[in-house]
Amino acid sequence: MAAKPVDGVTVVRRERWERALVWVGLPLAGAVLGWLVWALAGWVASLRGLPMRGPFKAIDALPEPAALLGCLAVGVVLGAVFAAVAESEYVTVAVSDDEVVCTRGGDSQTVPRAEVSGVFVDDGRLVLLGHEAQELAVHSAREGADLPPTGRLADAFTAHGYPWLPGGDPYQDRYRRWVPDMPGLPLGADALLRARDRALSSGDKEESAQLRGELGRLGVVVREDGKKRQFWRTTRQSLDPQDR
Repeated sequence: MAAKPVDGVTVVRRERWERALVWVGLPLAGAVLGWLVWALAGWVASLRGLPMRGPFKAIDALPEPAALLGCLAVGVVLGAVFAAVAESEYVTVAVSDDEVVCTRGGDSQTVPRAEVSGVFVDDGRLVLLGHEAQELAVHSAREGADLPPTGRLADAFTAHGYPWLPGGDPYQDRYRRWVPDMPGLPLGADALLRARDRALSSGDKEESAQLRGELGRLGVVVREDGKKRQFWRTTRQSLDPQDR
């Protein structure tokens, strides 16, 4: 279930125990990895012809217990770094009768209730739709976001009267696969899609998210599949009158 409303706001986030598990588990896993590096350092250092033996030879040459303690410390620190990265990707959603506030890391996005025509989660994407079929807010697992459980999000939005769409994207059948220089796109959209294609190929999630926003300002909604192929549709302002 979603968290109980406090002062009229329902906040949905990862449970504390889940976050604590990450903060404990990743440093612990790092320590285990550090121990394995220490335990195998002498054997790896003895393998002639193996590339990148330098670090293992350096560890093997250190006196004990400095070598073991050093490997454990480095592993713990690396685990803590990964835990901090995971923490920054958590999405917290605060839902009230008047607005939705989505927070990820240090960035927040506020969407007034009056602008929302539907909310859904589909294939790792939390989407708030506007009345012109535009996407007001998108948090996607493919762009690094870590969403709260879908059931708790659904409970929170429906409790405050938002139109939750359990079937997913109502405009799914309007998407077309993008290929360079295809007709039908607004001026400038093809260049942005080319740039986003490069960002997806290189794994640049921040650039991909920014270019999604730029496309949205041109009236183009974009999504991608697991193979990083892009699909697009236009907003309602660009649809034929009979489709409105």
